[in-house]
Amino acid sequence: MPTSSASTTDSAKSSAGGGVQSLERAFDLLERMADAGGEVGLSELSATSGLPLPTIHRLMRTLVACGYVRQQPNRRYALGPRLIRLGESASRLLGTWARPYLARLVDETGETANMALLDGDEIVYVAQVPSKHSMRMFTEVGRRVLPHSTGVGKALLAGVPDDEVRALLSRTGMPAATEKTITTPDGFLAALEEVRRQGYAVDDNEQEIGVRCLAVPVPDSPTAAAISISGPAGRVTEAATEKIVPVLQGIAVELSEALASSGA
Repeated sequence: MPTSSASTTDSAKSSAGGGVQSLERAFDLLERMADAGGEVGLSELSATSGLPLPTIHRLMRTLVACGYVRQQPNRRYALGPRLIRLGESASRLLGTWARPYLARLVDETGETANMALLDGDEIVYVAQVPSKHSMRMFTEVGRRVLPHSTGVGKALLAGVPDDEVRALLSRTGMPAATEKTITTPDGFLAALEEVRRQGYAVDDNEQEIGVRCLAVPVPDSPTAAAISISGPAGRVTEAATEKIVPVLQGIAVELSEALASSGA
């Protein structure tokens, strides 16, 4: 039986916005897979995307062939290894592109500025501009840490539903980096509620004794991102916090607007 013209021309169809419809659908499916934790079944994708199963199956076959998706023995689909290379390259470029904003943060606060992303269950630092003050910091570009002991981790997880946070904590555990690290889910969820209430997160000697960190999320970022400043507890005091937080929030908004205008 001849293939319908609708099927044969699907990959060449243009969407209303002028893009290629099959590409838009494929990227939408990848994002839905990421939102679902990286592994889904075809019926789940059909239910959330509204696309018919034959269309999803055809797109997934192509993504599997290209290495961006892999099929599990249980017939479910998981994000594939080729995405790692793309993600790492994009993270490096995002960090490089954000450095001027972090440099301004250093100029205006005098403290080391960082940018971090939520990558799976971990926080990864993608950019840093050091303070002019001489001080060794635990953060460095490329370092991965668990979110429960960091300001950026709190800033990023404050936007995640509590049940998802609990699931993440159950996967990672909550080891103590210092005696001040929060090590219980209930304690961490209470800290996230405080972040939502006050609009910024604090790491108060929780990752490294003697160091305080203030962090805010980058609003409407295409991938969950936060910026922060880190410095000695003797300088990043409560009085300093009142001055630093508005600067952090303002630069986060500028960064968000720049990301939106660049189409990132």
